[in-house]
Amino acid sequence: MAESSATAPPTRRSSVFERLGGWSYRRRWLAVVLWVLVLAGVTVAAQAVGTDYRNDFRLPGTDSQASLDLLEERAPVQSGESLQVVFERPAGLRDPGVQSRIETMLGEVGKLPHVAGVQSPYEGFGISEQGTIGYATVALDGQSADVPADDVRRIIDVATEAEGEGLRVELGGAPVRAVQEGGGGGAEFAGMIAALVIMVILFGSIVAASLPLVIAIFAVGSAIGLIGLASHVATIADFTAPLMMLVGLGVGIDYALLIFSRYRSELLRGVERRQAAVNAQDTAGRTVFFAGCTVILALMGLVVLGLGSLQGVALAVAMTVAVTMLASLTLLPALLSLVGGRIEKGVQKRLAKGKGVEGAVWRRWVTWVQRHRWLNALVPLAVLVALALPVINMNLGFADAGNDPESTHSRQAYDLLAEGFGPGFNGPLIVLSDGSPQDAARAQTAIAATEGVATAVPPNTIGENLSLIIVLPESKPQDQETMELVDRLRENVLPPVAQETGARYLIGGSTAATVDFSEAVAAKMPIFVLVVVGLSILLLILVFRSLLIPLFASVLNVLSVGVALGVMTLVFQDGRLGVEPGPIEAYVPVMIFAVAFGLSMDYQVFLLSRMHEEWERSKDPTEAVREGIATTGKVVTAAGAIMVVVFAAFMLSPTRMLAQFGLGLAVAILADALLIGCLILPALMQVFGRRAWWLPRFLARALPRVALEHGGGVDRPASAPETGAAGGSTPDGQAAEQAAPSARA
Repeated sequence: MAESSATAPPTRRSSVFERLGGWSYRRRWLAVVLWVLVLAGVTVAAQAVGTDYRNDFRLPGTDSQASLDLLEERAPVQSGESLQVVFERPAGLRDPGVQSRIETMLGEVGKLPHVAGVQSPYEGFGISEQGTIGYATVALDGQSADVPADDVRRIIDVATEAEGEGLRVELGGAPVRAVQEGGGGGAEFAGMIAALVIMVILFGSIVAASLPLVIAIFAVGSAIGLIGLASHVATIADFTAPLMMLVGLGVGIDYALLIFSRYRSELLRGVERRQAAVNAQDTAGRTVFFAGCTVILALMGLVVLGLGSLQGVALAVAMTVAVTMLASLTLLPALLSLVGGRIEKGVQKRLAKGKGVEGAVWRRWVTWVQRHRWLNALVPLAVLVALALPVINMNLGFADAGNDPESTHSRQAYDLLAEGFGPGFNGPLIVLSDGSPQDAARAQTAIAATEGVATAVPPNTIGENLSLIIVLPESKPQDQETMELVDRLRENVLPPVAQETGARYLIGGSTAATVDFSEAVAAKMPIFVLVVVGLSILLLILVFRSLLIPLFASVLNVLSVGVALGVMTLVFQDGRLGVEPGPIEAYVPVMIFAVAFGLSMDYQVFLLSRMHEEWERSKDPTEAVREGIATTGKVVTAAGAIMVVVFAAFMLSPTRMLAQFGLGLAVAILADALLIGCLILPALMQVFGRRAWWLPRFLARALPRVALEHGGGVDRPASAPETGAAGGSTPDGQAAEQAAPSARA
């Protein structure tokens, strides 16, 4: 015994995850109080100074941006946003009494804050040919984000006071739409309730089920306060907060659930409470850290797009994930220390009933999947590819008032203007002529003769050698014909005129800006995908010391995102399931890819890390897949179900963008957790067998070791020998025997 003791291998040094978990467990009240102070502090500070969310859709180098810059420089009054006050009276609008009432109201509107000018419908072409529909243009002194919502509401209130005696008044334009849009509604609450129900069913205890939810609330609350403060020094879009809640709730519950599930498994195999918490931190905590870094990496990949409007959103969501990850690694151990006794009693009751062995059902399932590996790999792959195919026809753009609920002012104004002045009236093109009035007239003549143009209003001189031409297309703003008209004017019609006159012509306005933004996203999307996927593959090679696993894991993740975008196209663009048809918001696909790719990687990393743990122990690829799925299948499917219901709840949001995000993320997680995690991944691992873990010897020697599956609390040798097949390391016999129960828990 003395000799054996003298030759025992040295124990390994505890990891930073063990030390962090141990500190939080011992200093539980300090950890809880610190998090309470952080949440309360940032919330109070954010409420005290307010937020300064603002949108930045500037696209340097595009015609639409150059047009806006030129207006701001040489005709600043014309560079502001405008809204329309639309009138309808079946008996006609030219009745003297009606005209007097309308002009009196417009005079009052002209005196309101942020109103730069008002053009009456009785000036120019403001009344339809039938004489029953007309509109007044109210010019503001800034863009929508710069005009306070209360001032826009005041304009709406004053304008609608003119209604009555057969006169109908509606208001449209971007400022009106902005004050009508709501937040997430009850989506967040509905998602949390659904998540709590699933976790109660999973763990059989309200106390145990509430822990992941508490982590999510602390993390999301702190992150929202921090981003609110950050909005004063950085440009962060006004739709960022609900996106942070959507992602933060899902990720917060997900990460805490993975760590808590491992803690519970450690208790089931008889480990003492404190050591179980430390072990969970050193295994599942490592996975959560890596998974969170993967999501953050994917979000930071949006920087390569060079789109300012997305960079602030990406930063905010990445911060949410980082705070959530930190809360899971520090607050959760403290909470386990406080309520671990009650959780342990539940585990002991389970053991007393003979339910201590978990994973039996999953072992039978994965054995069937392995036996029919080709069937379970190819059929689900075919289903995923079929669901992803509609993405080929995805039309990027921005929803306009035509997609708003019929009860809103903006939708009613949109429909009235289309009825009275044609469908293209709601998406006019603004052609800016930088030259003489004669040059502008020459351009107007050429534009009016162009196919797809309904009307080209004669030029309006707005500054020295600066004229404005309003072009009304024959088609609606979202129609493909309108997009083609913009390209036709820019590429075929105006260049010859510019060459002939020497003037400069720029096409701007919201419709042209939508075309520019969509084309910019489509052009840079491949670079973004390559950067994110490439970096993820490198990280996975480091972690799993394999070439094939990172490749097919990344391909499957991209496929799950493709399915999400394909289903979004069917529902929101094609109008399936009764949704108002319209374009997919131009910035949604890249955000969906960044978030969904990272979250899908979470589950695969969690599954593969347990497979890798068993592979390092036994070097049996079949057993590695079986034990990996058996020990993680339940928690991964439960976590996936929770994420799906949290994200799907946001489909209840009145905001179209949030509904698209909710559906896209829910579908991506559902495809990943159900078809990929339960069928395709184990089937492919069985097909490749030992080859799945292959790594060339020269890479095995060159790459540093990044482990996700240290047997928390288990003594291990300081070093281990290389193996020939995978180029990895294997524990000695004693450590392997000690690690085996953990792998099977």
